[in-house]
Amino acid sequence: MKRSTHLKKVQAKKKPWDVLIIGGGASGLGAAVDAASRGYRTLLLEKNDFAKGTSSRSTKLVHGGVRYLQNGDISLVIEALKERGIMRKNAPHLVQDLSFVIPSYDWWNSPFYGIGLKVYDMMAGNLGLGPSTLLDREETIELIPNVKKKGLRGGVIYHDGQFDDARMAISLAQTAENHGASLLNYFGVKALLKENNMVAGVLAKDELSGEEIEISAKVVINATGVFSDEILQMDQPGSRKLIVPSQGVHIVLDQSFLNGPHAIMVPHTTDGRVLFAVPWNNYVVVGTTDTLIEAPSEEPVALEQEIEFILENAGAYMTKQPKRADVKSVFSGLRPLAAPEDNGSATKEISRHHKVTVSTSGLVSILGGKWTTYRKMSEDLINTAQSVGGLPERACITQSLPIHGYDYNSDWANPLHVYGTDIEKILTIDEKGNNSLSELVHLTKNQILWAVREEMAMTVEDVLARRTRTLFLNAEEARNLAIQVAEIMAKEMQASKAWINEQVKNFISLTKNYHIS
Repeated sequence: MKRSTHLKKVQAKKKPWDVLIIGGGASGLGAAVDAASRGYRTLLLEKNDFAKGTSSRSTKLVHGGVRYLQNGDISLVIEALKERGIMRKNAPHLVQDLSFVIPSYDWWNSPFYGIGLKVYDMMAGNLGLGPSTLLDREETIELIPNVKKKGLRGGVIYHDGQFDDARMAISLAQTAENHGASLLNYFGVKALLKENNMVAGVLAKDELSGEEIEISAKVVINATGVFSDEILQMDQPGSRKLIVPSQGVHIVLDQSFLNGPHAIMVPHTTDGRVLFAVPWNNYVVVGTTDTLIEAPSEEPVALEQEIEFILENAGAYMTKQPKRADVKSVFSGLRPLAAPEDNGSATKEISRHHKVTVSTSGLVSILGGKWTTYRKMSEDLINTAQSVGGLPERACITQSLPIHGYDYNSDWANPLHVYGTDIEKILTIDEKGNNSLSELVHLTKNQILWAVREEMAMTVEDVLARRTRTLFLNAEEARNLAIQVAEIMAKEMQASKAWINEQVKNFISLTKNYHIS
């Protein structure tokens, strides 16, 4: 993907686009794949970078939702389990099976969860990833050696999926481009254009050059997640807010805190949620929280009580208990929950179902949802957009559409596996560019060059936060690598010394949000 090429297409296009999507997160990128694969002329605009917001800040799980089953949200669980299987099938280089162990300290817990997870398996049908099984005390300890031994009676093992969210987002952008879509990051929407009181396009601004351009489209889609209300206000000022932002925080620890390949699911936290400790890229991601936030932010910051909550609840189940000094990185994301009719609902009780709405002026919006169901959300969204925009009726084909880089024989021991079939191209960029620049994270010069040349990375943050996951894994190491990354990018982009200084300054300032004192 080359931003300059897509920009020229947008500047030169005189006829309206069939579908114009605002927002480059999971739902927007999924919609771009769906629309383009149906043959619609598709344009996606993202104000920041692809997956800058919520879509790069998840627990890295592709799951049906054990907690949703516990809450009785059966239809969501069935839908998510089906989509989990489809995602695994269409992107085997990005999604893998991960086993979870639920330790039990009460005699009735294992049978209780065992029965529930058998139902979970049954709902997955032939798209299941493996059967759940009851474990005795010794088997539980063998699978998760760091589990607290005192009072342990046994456990349950079950299977869900794991993926790299930001890499999935980039792969979806590449898939959309492969099917003819145009995409632009750092391209914000300033206003909606209307003809006869109907939405007919947008006034957009290139955030890098400052240029503004009017773009017409047969249908405009609002897929901006927690910022959906901002676009809705452009359409109908004073309308009721339809999004409830809920903050989820994760901490990242050294892999020794799990000491094995299996994840832990803590079934009872002090706020009634579940907590996960998940192995990821030789580290451990622990989370999450569920905190009501008044107003969305592009860079949400973990609250002190959220960090303490995770440390306390994770520590209650681990013999090696994590302390503040052990935290390598902390990251926060905002869930775009669709507002319920009852404003008194706690965020953990609000359904994760998605809603597709159409305003009286024809603006189509996607509200709520979760990463696992992104494909079904996109299908529902484009089905609606098809009608609203008067587009020729065409069936969705994404249920069996391979994601860019598809590699059925992907080697997950290879840190480059997320690139799938592009790995060989990356390795051959520069023979001397394949050595890792760090002992703590895997980052090579060739990955940086690939990100700039082929993945529309425009800033040091794009490379260190999303094209690679360095910032999310080890904030201090990301800070140490910033100058080196900026210099490699600057040479490739023919950027100035002033650009390097500005990029490093901005990135080091950003890393403060990922450190805890």
